[in-house]
Amino acid sequence: MKKILLVLAISNFGIAFAQKKTAAPKPYFPSASQWDIKSAGEAAIDSLLLQEAIRFAVDNETKVPKDQEMAQILNFYKEPFSDGVGPFATRKSSSGLIIRKGYIIGSWGDIDFAEQTHSVTKSFVSIVVGLAVDKGLIRSIDDKVGDYVQLIEPYDPEAYRKPEDLGKPHFIQPFATEHNKKITWNHMLRQTSDWEGTLWGKPDWADRPNDKPQEWLTRKRNEPGSVYKYNDTRVNALALAATAVWHKPLPEVLRTQIMDPIGASNSWHWTGYRNSWIVLDGKHIQSVSGGGHFGGGLFINAKDMARFGLLTLRNGNWDGKQLIDSNWIKLSRTPTTANTGYGYMNFFLNTDKKFLPSAPASAYAHIGNGTNMIYVDEENDLVIVARWIENSKLDELVKRFLSALKK
Repeated sequence: MKKILLVLAISNFGIAFAQKKTAAPKPYFPSASQWDIKSAGEAAIDSLLLQEAIRFAVDNETKVPKDQEMAQILNFYKEPFSDGVGPFATRKSSSGLIIRKGYIIGSWGDIDFAEQTHSVTKSFVSIVVGLAVDKGLIRSIDDKVGDYVQLIEPYDPEAYRKPEDLGKPHFIQPFATEHNKKITWNHMLRQTSDWEGTLWGKPDWADRPNDKPQEWLTRKRNEPGSVYKYNDTRVNALALAATAVWHKPLPEVLRTQIMDPIGASNSWHWTGYRNSWIVLDGKHIQSVSGGGHFGGGLFINAKDMARFGLLTLRNGNWDGKQLIDSNWIKLSRTPTTANTGYGYMNFFLNTDKKFLPSAPASAYAHIGNGTNMIYVDEENDLVIVARWIENSKLDELVKRFLSALKK
């Protein structure tokens, strides 16, 4: 009996030792100075299919002009008040990276050149709002934004009060109307607020209006939370509100809280408009934009986009440090009935596989005009950055990369 017990004890110890030896390795995170590259074979990728997928990305570069100011004109020339008021830059050719289990396994184009990433910027807006919640600057996403953001002083170095200005407001009050008073942070993040007003010379109704001009100024106001509408003026109102809450420029928040900790380069920058300056605590601060619709937004290289994608793939954790609350990433990936394919801006969800039929339903992407995409896939431990590709080719591109994975 003693011999049997001894054999069992040795056997159990061996099993436990084997289990310990086969425990999942610690996830890899690139340092600021080094991002390790693995060959296709090392990453369990079919090398031929990988190269074919990369060739597909190169061959399907967007046909819109490389001059982003001209591209903006062609995209939005039918909209009233659509002139650009922020900076544009000429882009390069298609570029991107494939990240598997944290390692670079393939790339194409100039992945170190900082370019306008358009509405991918919106994901960074929602992240800095999440950081404000995490730090208690915003108590709850269901709080009314107007309880936090009331009087905003615009900055205009050439402005002076004329006699005819007597009685006109000195401040911006973006959440003071009866409708806007009902809007919560959650509504703004999900683009279901139906915020009304004009900000930085851009009326909400002039952004992606319908084809019935006679209705533009008399449109029905939808109850906040009930109707989704992609609208950059409203995104800019959220960026302004977040700036007021932080009492500092959002790029400063992003740099210190996110980009420096994940080892991003120092080449990225985030801009607003030439007229989007405010005064806070006696300082002149630019309220940045949430995209390139009217110019500006985030100018960033593909590698830094990939680092951000990896951070969201790891649910806000970077090498053991929780930079973003994992619950915020979960909320960002939670749809609403108003749009089951959209979480927090700009998390495009693959609910029911409608967005990307070839990808897992749990996958999502940060999307911007161009098209710029950061594809995030937990099921396959995969991040794909694809820049300046035809929007209609996104699913086929993802399908090709997924086909290259060895099961």
